[in-house]
Amino acid sequence: MHRREVLVATAGVALARPALAQGQWPDRPVRWIVPFPPGGSTDLWARLMAEPMSAELGQPIVIDNRGGAGGLIGTEAAARATPDGYTMLFTITTHVTSPVVLRRFPYDPVADFAPIGKLGVTPLVLCASPSTQGDTLQDFVAWARGKDLSYGSYAPGSSGHAYGQMFSDEARLNMTHVAYRGEGPMLQDMLAGNVACAFHSMAASGGAIRARRIRPLALSGTRPLPSLPEVPLLQDSGFSRRFAFSGFIGLLAPARTPQPILDRASGLFRRIMENPDTRRRLLEIDTIPAYLGPAEFREDIIRSLREWTAIATELNLSVQG
Repeated sequence: MHRREVLVATAGVALARPALAQGQWPDRPVRWIVPFPPGGSTDLWARLMAEPMSAELGQPIVIDNRGGAGGLIGTEAAARATPDGYTMLFTITTHVTSPVVLRRFPYDPVADFAPIGKLGVTPLVLCASPSTQGDTLQDFVAWARGKDLSYGSYAPGSSGHAYGQMFSDEARLNMTHVAYRGEGPMLQDMLAGNVACAFHSMAASGGAIRARRIRPLALSGTRPLPSLPEVPLLQDSGFSRRFAFSGFIGLLAPARTPQPILDRASGLFRRIMENPDTRRRLLEIDTIPAYLGPAEFREDIIRSLREWTAIATELNLSVQG
């Protein structure tokens, strides 16, 4: 492998030195870009993993929240970052969904990144806001039919956006899409009753659901949530199998990051994912641990991109970023 030159500032003077070998990295804080604002599920997952990884590395991991454009802004910044191991990307399925739907490809979801590890998956919960009626999916649909309503999504081009449009179409509702810059802002608007419904992750919205401030109606994916045994799967409730689409949560580095750094980072990621305490903490926020190593995670990203492109084409799903 060719050794790369990394510019390092010392006392205001830029000095060149070879890229750090595995045993030397890191010798300063590492930055993880999260392409959504604080308070959402991606931010929570990133912080859950950053804490033990920082302890293993012996250096702080700084979470850099860069929301906007369905995750494109933060992800593009990560793709263009110096591939020296000091900038990484903690992201979710919007990594592949947003470019397809927004018709903007400021980065290549596969070629511009080196996967480090997949954390797992989580179903999205269709929730109704306090401004609506109906405690079950069928009752909500009956109440909503014929009304001019809106549904929220945590990002334009996200799976939550697609699920909302699919739900509106298949239930024969008249709902307008409202996009937010992350799940935190969307949840706040939901609690205020400003949108009728939205697809949420339990990691961010579980507290509001348990407090009965928003009502869970149905789940995407193929597996029920143990914490919501009474909430049915959409695909078991008369809706199409398109709601079975599953994505990913994981950590990536810019392409061309030196292999020794990738090896150490991926090894630590795997060790933390194998820790029973990590699995317990994930399950507590209704996240299903489903670790994949770098090669398998790359194939999973390719699969998600292929399946999502087919869904977006079928829906003619396109929005302005």
